[in-house]
Amino acid sequence: MILASRFLRLTTPYMRGPDVIAVQRRLTVFGRLSSWDGIYGPVTARAVAEFQRASGLLSDGIVGPATWVALGIEQVEWGGGQFHIAIDTERRVLSLFQRDRLIRSFPVAVGKPTTPTPVGDWVIVEKIANPGGPFGAAWMRLSVPNGGYGIHGTNNPGSVGRAVSHGCVRMHNEDVIQVYQTVPLGTLVTITGRVLTTRLLHMGVTPGDDIAQVQRMLQVLGFYRGDTDGIFGRITDTAVRAFQQSAQLTVDGIVGPRTAVTLESHYDIALGDVQP
Repeated sequence: MILASRFLRLTTPYMRGPDVIAVQRRLTVFGRLSSWDGIYGPVTARAVAEFQRASGLLSDGIVGPATWVALGIEQVEWGGGQFHIAIDTERRVLSLFQRDRLIRSFPVAVGKPTTPTPVGDWVIVEKIANPGGPFGAAWMRLSVPNGGYGIHGTNNPGSVGRAVSHGCVRMHNEDVIQVYQTVPLGTLVTITGRVLTTRLLHMGVTPGDDIAQVQRMLQVLGFYRGDTDGIFGRITDTAVRAFQQSAQLTVDGIVGPRTAVTLESHYDIALGDVQP
């Protein structure tokens, strides 16, 4: 389990969306771009790589958690408190309140177990109408510092009510329009649910589903050929070390935060996963 929204990178066709705009706008602040268009093309990828290099990050042109944090986030004034959004990730329900009075509740899709929706108190820092594609009829970005997380519509209504996203909160388009038109920038968004802790994985740790997920990802990437049994033994250790060497990470056989994020990034790329 990692806290990472979708990894922005060069793909065919190019990735598009309000999260791309957010990155491009921050790159203009740092003098790396002169404008933004919401398209993650070669110019944006080069600008990201240059920013990463100047920030002492791995210069791979892929926007993951560390790059989001380094880019920072645009600040907005708190909206005052007339409206409040509460999202229960276990029940997969978004509730809209006005001065503590429930206006309406809506079904939502939330993050899958490996990329969960971040629990905490956030505010809406950006609103974009009709972003289209997988973002549907409206987008409201949250102030989560390590990713491009938002509440948005969808072009896949069948996913609503499930834990399938890359951490964003998906709504039916008719529902997200109602929320979008009601709440201002700075609206408080409280996200609750189970807080899944991430442990260091290495030889000898207690077996678990988190190890099995690492094995599955390594299997897809061609580094692991054993059973996905959740046991961190010698075969898994060898596979982790081979992946770390390939990804130019410290080769220690330990799946810590950096290895976990890099593994998820490579896994997404292998699957062609560009969904928010």
